[in-house]
Amino acid sequence: MSRFGVKGILTGSAILLLAASGCATSGDLSTTRSEASEALRVANEANQKATVAAADAAAARTAADTAAEEARRASEKSDRIFQRTLHK
Repeated sequence: MSRFGVKGILTGSAILLLAASGCATSGDLSTTRSEASEALRVANEANQKATVAAADAAAARTAADTAAEEARRASEKSDRIFQRTLHK
């Protein structure tokens, strides 16, 4: 989810909360801002973790591709050795 999407959701929820509660005091607004700020912090933290996870997944994919290529070469080599033993 993009940063702007998170902010939009938080802003929308704050507006709905205020509309549902009628007139809001400055304390209510302060609490709402604090909760929205905390929600944004959590969302940003989750976004950073997702970015790290995506990088880890890309590295794992590269390692798996390399291992698959090495396994293919080893299999071809063993097939050639086996074929040579059949011709002797």
